[in-house]
Amino acid sequence: MKNSLLILVTIFIIFGLDSCSVKKYNERFDRLYSGFKRVDIETLWEDSELSVRALTIGENNKFYFAGNNSGIGLLYVNGNESLGDIKMVNYDSLSKLELEFRSIAQTTENFFFMSVSSPAYLYKMSKDELFGLENLPELVYEENHEKAFYDSMDFWNDQEGIAIGDPTDDCMSIIITRDGGDSWSKLSCDVLPSVVVGEAAFAASNSNIAIYGDHTWIVTGGQRARVFHSPDKGNTWAVYNTPILQGGVMTGIYSVDFFDASTGVIVGGNWDDKEFNQGNKAITKDGGKTWSLLSNGSGPGYRSSVSFVPGTKGQGIVAVGSPGISYSSDQGLTWSELSKEGFYAIEFVNDSVAFASGSMKISKIVFR
Repeated sequence: MKNSLLILVTIFIIFGLDSCSVKKYNERFDRLYSGFKRVDIETLWEDSELSVRALTIGENNKFYFAGNNSGIGLLYVNGNESLGDIKMVNYDSLSKLELEFRSIAQTTENFFFMSVSSPAYLYKMSKDELFGLENLPELVYEENHEKAFYDSMDFWNDQEGIAIGDPTDDCMSIIITRDGGDSWSKLSCDVLPSVVVGEAAFAASNSNIAIYGDHTWIVTGGQRARVFHSPDKGNTWAVYNTPILQGGVMTGIYSVDFFDASTGVIVGGNWDDKEFNQGNKAITKDGGKTWSLLSNGSGPGYRSSVSFVPGTKGQGIVAVGSPGISYSSDQGLTWSELSKEGFYAIEFVNDSVAFASGSMKISKIVFR
């Protein structure tokens, strides 16, 4: 009798645990696939003199950011629910230059930050030495050209990385490292597609470059809104037209993200008319060769940063910009506005927590 009772109790416990697990799974499924309904925004840091357009999530609960006024910093993250301190680094040698950093990237051991305009400076810094003020960042690339203006940067792996900028000749400026960032070489226009006069890139969020495996996509705006693609880590390139709004000084593609080697999304619009929501969102299913407009005439207008939501199998998309935060649960077909609070850039930590930077602030965003 005791054994029978014990077995019965055990069965009830197992079924009870299974029921709880199923309930939690269903709640998670509903949240991720039926759509986020709101966001909780926590401002972590404010500075009236610093604007941040570049951030990157690191390992060991850290992320790095870079902004204007030669500002670079580190945020310590304690799990998903509580945050540690934000620390800023002010190197006198950099501060005197009053550099504006809009590109940032990292490898396992180092992180890199690059300034816009001429002269363009790219610095390398060991993650272990970030707050050792006796160890200054190492200048690993410098470009003195009146048209120099670098927009974004990323790495394929610990040895190979890429930074892209506006044209100084008749092609986009692309520099590549193959030795872990110790040295960088600029690609010749002989191996790159030509640009038209007035075609360039926007240094709005460090996200007009996307990498998936060996594939790389960069996006442009201005007189043309196009997608440049390399399937082999920058060795060969092709360029493809898009239906994104173009022809004006501030029109075009501002951000790109790829879920896999085939499916990608681009957003942008017209910075001078941020409410205009035609020709500012598009998707590809063939690796960037062809693009189709998304929710044309509905959904968000101008946005400066776009990201697929982790864990949603390429269905969830978040786009942020100075007008607010927009979300789609169906791969961009329909959108909802989750907040009117503006941001320049966003980086996800997991399927519901992200960090975003904007004018004079860095915030944590929890999607509910």
